[in-house]
Amino acid sequence: MQAIETEATGCGSGHCSCGSTAEPVAPAPRINGVALHPAGARIDPERLRELACAELLRQEAVRQGLLPALELGLAPELDAAGREIVEAMVERAVALPEVTPEACQRYYEANKPRFVRGQALRLNHILFAVTPGVNVQALAQRAEMALLELLHRDVVPGRFAELARELSNCPSGAQGGELGWLGPDECAPELARELFFQSEASWGTGVHPRLVHSRFGFHIIEVLEQRSGRQAAFDEVCEGIALQLTLSARVTATRQYLQLLAGAAEVEGMALEGASSLLVQ
Repeated sequence: MQAIETEATGCGSGHCSCGSTAEPVAPAPRINGVALHPAGARIDPERLRELACAELLRQEAVRQGLLPALELGLAPELDAAGREIVEAMVERAVALPEVTPEACQRYYEANKPRFVRGQALRLNHILFAVTPGVNVQALAQRAEMALLELLHRDVVPGRFAELARELSNCPSGAQGGELGWLGPDECAPELARELFFQSEASWGTGVHPRLVHSRFGFHIIEVLEQRSGRQAAFDEVCEGIALQLTLSARVTATRQYLQLLAGAAEVEGMALEGASSLLVQ
């Protein structure tokens, strides 16, 4: 019987704890039997997904005869010529719907606040940052308590700046939370959506009546001044809208194409969303 090889460390004595064997190395995820990375390598989830998508596309290009078939145990990195071949294959596969002037007009009417030019707010904020290991529920409760204090009718003038210096995880806390004038393109998308792009009427100046959640954590916002800006006419922005809709359709179609390839592949060691048919809407 063939002996099973293990990686041993220590002096080799059976009476010494340093002679224990190392933990087995975890196998790498595989696409149709091809490993995405060397065994034991630590890859973050986003990078692993990128590797899986790249290998799905490479294997499809091989199936179509666009790239040479190779006996591989580990997914290769394509050179510039190989990437061009794969990109051209995807372009042919993901036929995009035509972006019509009517579609652009509908998008403009539904998203008019996004096409206001020159709008800005002068803001203060207090950031309760979500960091690794933090108790998010307790952090949110702490932020809510501070917000309730600031919304109280008898709040002491200057209290916002005091709490910013005491509680904020943003460097602006040292200046009482002052951020200055910001437009929608100068802040996190979550803040822009809440402060500039809501369909309801503007909240006006003062402390924003609810916490604003962003990728950074929980924000208490104080609006000091507003510049309303000018509503851009459709003719000014229709070309940009058409480009945006085309790019959005391309992203959707490419994602669906990858899902189709994943649905037909044997995927081991990771979860990839698959689909049985390609449907671009």
